[in-house]
Amino acid sequence: MSRTVVVGASSGLGRCIGIGLAQRGDQVALLARRRERLETAAKEAGPDAVAVECDITDEASCRSAIDNAVEALGGIDNVVFTPAISPLVRLVDTDAETWRRIFDTNVIGASLVTAAAIPHLTTSAGKAVYLSSDAGPYGPSWQGLGAYGVSKAALERLVDAWRAEHPDIGFTNLIVGECAGGEGEAATGMNAGWDMDLAMQAVPVWVSDRCMPGKLMPIEDLISVVHTILSTNSSTSMPVVIARGAPAGTPALAPASVTP
Repeated sequence: MSRTVVVGASSGLGRCIGIGLAQRGDQVALLARRRERLETAAKEAGPDAVAVECDITDEASCRSAIDNAVEALGGIDNVVFTPAISPLVRLVDTDAETWRRIFDTNVIGASLVTAAAIPHLTTSAGKAVYLSSDAGPYGPSWQGLGAYGVSKAALERLVDAWRAEHPDIGFTNLIVGECAGGEGEAATGMNAGWDMDLAMQAVPVWVSDRCMPGKLMPIEDLISVVHTILSTNSSTSMPVVIARGAPAGTPALAPASVTP
């Protein structure tokens, strides 16, 4: 039974992945800021799941949360990092504070969590998976999501740097297209707080630029991809895995492409 820390597990993809891994047999520690939502998710995940409060923008909170997860699980085999903020704003309107908020969560938070977990992942020869995006360097630029895309490019380079310094740990950038599934607190999507007038202007551009997928990826398929990555030996090189919706007519559970 793997011992997996899922960061950003109080809502969205992180919540779905945390619960999904628990249902597949992992012991799971669910980390996020919103304690009440975490406890609800942990109950849904089952008796082997624990809720641990964590503010990923605070170094002391990250270290304390990882220590608490280690104590609860008896160690850590895997970390799955899912948090991201993605304000819809043109670059010309993206102020310094917005840039800082995006990088604090999407990049710096990932590194703070990783630094706290490294001694435990080294002991277990474990794995660390980071959710990136089609808006990053592996896809076209999404107008209105420029700062978000830049942060995902930085995240992917960050993960490469961690891999270079810790080759005994299996680091994976998981490039995720648009997913569909979940209800309420588990609902997936990145458009919370968007200016919907700007979104209505942006969507036709995204379609014409071929940013939008032909078919959304079911959330169960994404959970299966994450589970597969975590189930492999950490010595197996999986630096980049691309998981996105399949074109019409292909099986619902299409294999992710793996870049060696």
